Amino acid sequence: MKHIIASAYILLLTVGFNGWAQQAMATAAPKVKVTDQEKTLNSQWQGKRLAFLGDSITDKRRVGTTYVYWEYLNELLGINSFVYGVSGNQWNDIYKQAVKLHDEKGTNVDAILIFAGTNDYMLDTPLGEYFTETIKQTNFNGKEVIRKYRTPILNDSTFCGRINKAMSYLKNNFPQQQIIIMTPIHRGYAKFNEKNVQPDENYANGQGLYIDSYVAVLKQAASYWAIPLIDLYSTSGLFPMADSHLQYFHKKETDRLHPNALGDYRLAKTIQYQLLGLPSGFVTE
Repeated sequence: MKHIIASAYILLLTVGFNGWAQQAMATAAPKVKVTDQEKTLNSQWQGKRLAFLGDSITDKRRVGTTYVYWEYLNELLGINSFVYGVSGNQWNDIYKQAVKLHDEKGTNVDAILIFAGTNDYMLDTPLGEYFTETIKQTNFNGKEVIRKYRTPILNDSTFCGRINKAMSYLKNNFPQQQIIIMTPIHRGYAKFNEKNVQPDENYANGQGLYIDSYVAVLKQAASYWAIPLIDLYSTSGLFPMADSHLQYFHKKETDRLHPNALGDYRLAKTIQYQLLGLPSGFVTE
C-alpha cells in the first residue's frame, strides 16, 4: 500500500512538473518563421563567418528567448555564426572573449560583432577617459615643435579603458576582419530573485549616470577606432518602458530586459539591413 501511495505521489509530482513545464513553454514566444521573401542570401555576407561577442542577449544558452538574433541572421543572410557571448559579461570580458576567439579560430573569421555595455551601466562602471595627455616634441615642416600628445588608456576599471583594451587587441590581431560595435538596446525592469532586482533605465546608476552616457561613449569609440557602429539603442525600435512593447520581451512582471523570440527577430531584421550596407570583411582567400 505504501508503494502504491508513493508511486501515486511521484506520478502527481511528475504530472505537476510536466504541466508547469508545458505551461512555461506555451507562454514563451515562439520562433518567428522566416520567409524566403525576406532572406537576402545573395549578398556579400552569404557564407561568411561571423563571431559574436557580448552578454546574455547574445549567449547561445538563449536567455529569455527561444531563438537568438544571430540564429535569425543565419537564416536571413546565410552566415555561419561563432558565439562567445556570456550572460552577465561586461566590456572587460569582451577582451577575454576576443582572446578566446583568436585562440580557437585564429583569424579564420570574416567579421566580429560586439553587443555589450548594458551590464557596465547597471553595475556602476565609471566612464573614465579615453586618453592621457602629455607634451611631446615632434618635427613639423622641418622644425622641432612642442605639441600636446594623447595616448589611449587601456584598463579594466573604466568603461573607456575597457573598450580601448578590447579594441586595441582586436585591431592588432584581426586587421583584415570587419569589426562592428552594436550599442545596447533600451533597458527595462528585471527581478530575477529577491537579491537581484534591476531598475529600468529611467533610474541613474550608482555613478549618477543613465544608459545614454554609455551609448554615447560607444559611439565615440567607434569613431576613434574606425569601427562601423550599429546603433540598436536608436534603430531597433525596442522600448520596454512602454507596455505595448512588452510583447517583445521575456516576462512582463519579472524580465523586461531580455528580448523574447519576437524581440530577437526585430533585432535581427535591424542588423540584417545595417550589414547589407557594409563590407563583409577584407580577408583574402
